[in-house]
Amino acid sequence: MSSLDWLVLIASLLSIAGYGIYKSRGQKHIGSYLKGDNSMPWFMVGLSIMATQASAITFLSAPGQAYTDGMRFVQYYFGLPIAMVVLCITFIPIYHRLKIYTAYEFLEGRFDLKTRVFTSFLFMIQRGLASGLTLYAPSLIFSCLLGWNIYYTNLVIGGIVIVYTVMGGSKAVSYTHLQQMTIIFIGMFLAGWMIVKLLPEEMGIREAVQIAGKLGKMNVIDLNFDLSNKYNIWSGLIGGFFLALSYFGTDQSQVSRYISAKDIKQSRLGLIMNGFIKVPMQFAILFIGVLLFVFYQFNPAPLFFNKNEVKKMEASNYSNQWNLLNIKYQQGLEHKKQEVFGMHRAIQQNNNAQTEIHKANIEHDEGVQKNLRLEAVALMKQNDKKAETDDTNYIFLRFVIDYLPHGLIGLLIAVIFAASMQSKSAELNALASCTIVDIYKRIYKKEASDRHYLFVSKVATGLWGLYAIGVAMFANKLGSLIEAVNVLGSLFYGTILGIFLVAFYFKKIAGASAFYAAIIAELLVLYLYFYTQITFLWFNLIGCMAVIIISALLSPWLNPKAEQSL
Repeated sequence: MSSLDWLVLIASLLSIAGYGIYKSRGQKHIGSYLKGDNSMPWFMVGLSIMATQASAITFLSAPGQAYTDGMRFVQYYFGLPIAMVVLCITFIPIYHRLKIYTAYEFLEGRFDLKTRVFTSFLFMIQRGLASGLTLYAPSLIFSCLLGWNIYYTNLVIGGIVIVYTVMGGSKAVSYTHLQQMTIIFIGMFLAGWMIVKLLPEEMGIREAVQIAGKLGKMNVIDLNFDLSNKYNIWSGLIGGFFLALSYFGTDQSQVSRYISAKDIKQSRLGLIMNGFIKVPMQFAILFIGVLLFVFYQFNPAPLFFNKNEVKKMEASNYSNQWNLLNIKYQQGLEHKKQEVFGMHRAIQQNNNAQTEIHKANIEHDEGVQKNLRLEAVALMKQNDKKAETDDTNYIFLRFVIDYLPHGLIGLLIAVIFAASMQSKSAELNALASCTIVDIYKRIYKKEASDRHYLFVSKVATGLWGLYAIGVAMFANKLGSLIEAVNVLGSLFYGTILGIFLVAFYFKKIAGASAFYAAIIAELLVLYLYFYTQITFLWFNLIGCMAVIIISALLSPWLNPKAEQSL
């Protein structure tokens, strides 16, 4: 990066962190540190909810996901707006009435301590692992840009976020989200604008969409019902609904955002705002990946997008073989480019026959290129068994580095760092809340001063940050980060949601039934994940329904006074 890029990056990040710490100064008790004194207006709540979701993974990995797999990932979010309505009606009034710190406090009053602790523990496992993935994303950037060792980079970036979050608490998390989201929207808009600008002169967004559509990248809706199909409208509406309901209704990193609002009305408005904006925002981010796919139809694409791995191959004993593969790859790209131009002209002339001929030729060329990439990956493994052979997360970043002007590179890197800071800080804050309120304060030290609880909350934040750094050390083995983080959530969210729905709607089911049902349901979900082909979104429905059904079956045995009809 140039000096200008560094200036833009550092100025953006320092202004965000400084503002958040300034606005959150003077915190003297746990309520201020973990809940922000319930002072957030609805628009801040809405932005904070959106920002907490929009991690660096979203902006780094989502364009690469669309580049390789098209727009169908957007169906994953179709159930989200419906979930927002359910949350506004059911969850929010209960949380505000109880004046809780964490979502899991409610479960002790409804069930018992062991159910509360178990549910909080499930959340902490899932969110602690996910926080490692969100930390890995910005580390990946610096390792790619500067050739830094990824493990040392994890330590440095993780340390910065830990200090920022420990000093600021919940208020710093919320107050900085407005600045972070502003930088993010500006940066992503400019990235999309630059991609279109760099297309051939006769190409605009309309023409790019036509080409992407013909080549199968505008696959927004898939009506086929198939449990082994990751993304279709049914998995999005049903599985995505249950995932969103659990994520926003029971995940402390989200619950902590809207329970910090002034009142129920402000919380509801914040969630509805998120429901209206989230799907279009995610569509736009994925669409940047589709535009990037079209861009690389007319411009040289690297054989492999991870520069560090390419440099290793060029300096290895396999360099001659690698270079030969690269020459063949670039020659194939040039031939395909001419076919894409031909298809474009045929589309403009409404010549369907010629369009299909060019499309078939392009698909043949893509098959040849795919085989060359597979040969390249095999060569990388021969050279280094630990080589990172999935470059999905590097596609958008490589474009930023290779084609964007200086200054804008710094801004785009700041976008990804801002997203990482906001999601990471919210996660650490939520994990600290559950550790102190659900475990430490409830079991180990029930009576202590506010100063003591404030101190141990900061210690817990720091320890969870160190845990996230440890997880980040292994994140390079997980492929597409945006998919990995959602798979991870789906392994736990269904079970957690099931516990809450039993608590809300099945009044005669007692704690023991819900507790053992949750354990069985979680084991079932893990079994299905490891030993079947069912895709991850359905685990949210399966886990939830398993808890409800099993707890109803166990209730007459574990709670004899309960009626058979529930």
